[in-house]
Amino acid sequence: MKNAEHPHGFADSVPPREVWSTRKVFILSAIGSAVGLGNIWRFPYVAYENGGGAFIIPYLVALLTAGIPLLFLDYAVGHRFRGSAPLAFRRLTPRAEGLGWWQVAICFVIAIYYAVIIAWAAMYMIFSFTRRWGEDPAGFFLGEFLQVSDQVTIGFNYVPGVLIPLVLVWAFTLFVLAAGVMKGVARANVIFLPLLLVMFLVLVVQALFLPGAAGGLDALFTPNWAALLDTGVWAAAYGQIFFSLSVAFGIMVTYASYLKRRTDLTGSGLVVAFSNCGFEVLAGIGVFAALGFMAFSAGTGVGDVAAGGIGLAFIAFPTIISEAPAGSLLGVLFFGSLVFAGFTSLISIIEVIIAAVQDKLGLARVKATWAVGIPLALLSILLFPTTTGLNLLDVTDAFVNTFGIMAVAFVAVLLLTYGFRVLPMLGSHVNETSTVKLGRLWRIMVGVVAPVVLGYILISELIARIQTGYGEMPAWFVGVFGWGMAAALVVVALVLSFIPWGSRSAANHPVLDAPGTTPPKEAAP
Repeated sequence: MKNAEHPHGFADSVPPREVWSTRKVFILSAIGSAVGLGNIWRFPYVAYENGGGAFIIPYLVALLTAGIPLLFLDYAVGHRFRGSAPLAFRRLTPRAEGLGWWQVAICFVIAIYYAVIIAWAAMYMIFSFTRRWGEDPAGFFLGEFLQVSDQVTIGFNYVPGVLIPLVLVWAFTLFVLAAGVMKGVARANVIFLPLLLVMFLVLVVQALFLPGAAGGLDALFTPNWAALLDTGVWAAAYGQIFFSLSVAFGIMVTYASYLKRRTDLTGSGLVVAFSNCGFEVLAGIGVFAALGFMAFSAGTGVGDVAAGGIGLAFIAFPTIISEAPAGSLLGVLFFGSLVFAGFTSLISIIEVIIAAVQDKLGLARVKATWAVGIPLALLSILLFPTTTGLNLLDVTDAFVNTFGIMAVAFVAVLLLTYGFRVLPMLGSHVNETSTVKLGRLWRIMVGVVAPVVLGYILISELIARIQTGYGEMPAWFVGVFGWGMAAALVVVALVLSFIPWGSRSAANHPVLDAPGTTPPKEAAP
């Protein structure tokens, strides 16, 4: 029996690999993955804290010298070797398989806590109609809503107002993923991404007409040119780009593996990268226009009310909603945007794990979805809708981002450049069908600029964490769920890479070569 991925007739037991119906569907899905919670609540504050308008310069430099080159690298690996992250790296060389499992393990951890933030946003979208948080948004969020415990530990006192929406988030997400790449993942992105864009545009327009909005925009975009001499500002720009574009998660490797053979990879990548960054700038305008109104109403400076992350979304914005004209509409648009952005990213994160399990075990789509989704959902529901869930989320998120995503990106670029020396082969594959050609400059960006910047950020963060710990969190808690989790990601990756592939797995069948390319000798499983 022949199929689309194996037209020469490999074993029937291997499920055929799905493909995106069109390049536009892939681009929408890739943008949906890249545009997530961090675009809305992280970029505006990072830009404000690191030079305001001047931050745009290191941000664009980071985009061009590291973000886009690494995005092309992920595309090249996934499209050339036609597999999930572990299978694609295994086909590149069996010695690289652990990189793929490291990325899968990172996605597993992120998915567990990412879903609960979507559940919070969904509840706050409902709360916006009645402004249920009252006069004290901070007290409501930490008290009545999350019921945060005074003790930093792991407890199992569940909060119904979080537990129920979290169950619904998981049910919907797994339903979408079980439907497959085209009927589930692609369809969700085709629906949610345009809705997200429309909602956020309306939000931005509404925010721009609030009293004091100009002051907020001045605070965001007034350049502090002296900040350009601070290496920390440049590190912040590169860090934002790495997180923003979904590189080194395994997501873009997996998504690129579903592309048709004759696809313009670099053209698609440029559209994805600049669309994502355009949304971040749009988010900055909307968020700081609203913060300008908040400062105007309180009679303080924007710096006194500016916040990022959870504080921006669930404390600062409810305050704005309570005071703004048509505040309920503002709240529905803002939290609705968080829900849609979160869903498209969560779907892509879990798709990395499902694709890996499909390839490893040769499972059909629905079976692989349940094999992955049920443990994920149970762990998420067990740990995070509790009175102790917020602290666990805080520490886990901080360490998995820095010592997970950035660490695997650092190791991957070093190995692919100097260990396995495959950048010329990957560049040649991309050039077969792409409009923008990759040459020596791309290899310098991937093999020199990226590891230098990543290494600097990692060492700086390592020193800072060792010297100061993590906020006021107990050492044992940070040791177990911070350092311990980061180390466990590597151990799990190594263990999974040594487990033999099942007889029905895709690893037992060669990848068909793209026109004009020749795999390295060690690429056969």
